[in-house]
Amino acid sequence: VQLQASGGGLVQAGGALRLSCAASGSIFSPNFRAWYRQAPGKQREMVATSGATTNYADSVKGRFTIARDNAKSMLYLQMDNLKPEDTAVYYCNHRQRGFHYWGQGTQVTVSS
Repeated sequence: VQLQASGGGLVQAGGALRLSCAASGSIFSPNFRAWYRQAPGKQREMVATSGATTNYADSVKGRFTIARDNAKSMLYLQMDNLKPEDTAVYYCNHRQRGFHYWGQGTQVTVSS
């Protein structure tokens, strides 16, 4: 499975971005998809997950929305009311049949 993330960029605090992650290759159902992020000097952390249910990190609840289009093998992350602390490289993650796959990451920078 190959993952290609896109949609990152530079935005002012309070702004919005929509990240996309395209999956290709041998994709099987059921699968689990998620967004993670890693800020400089920090560990990678879960942002939002989409499996049987959706889950969000407390820091993004009410501001971010994860969505998926299984027919297109796409995963999205709508990020609203962005804050400077959301600045990080965002990675999409795909899990199926016991294997984990990672995309290359897309940079999100939020200026104050």
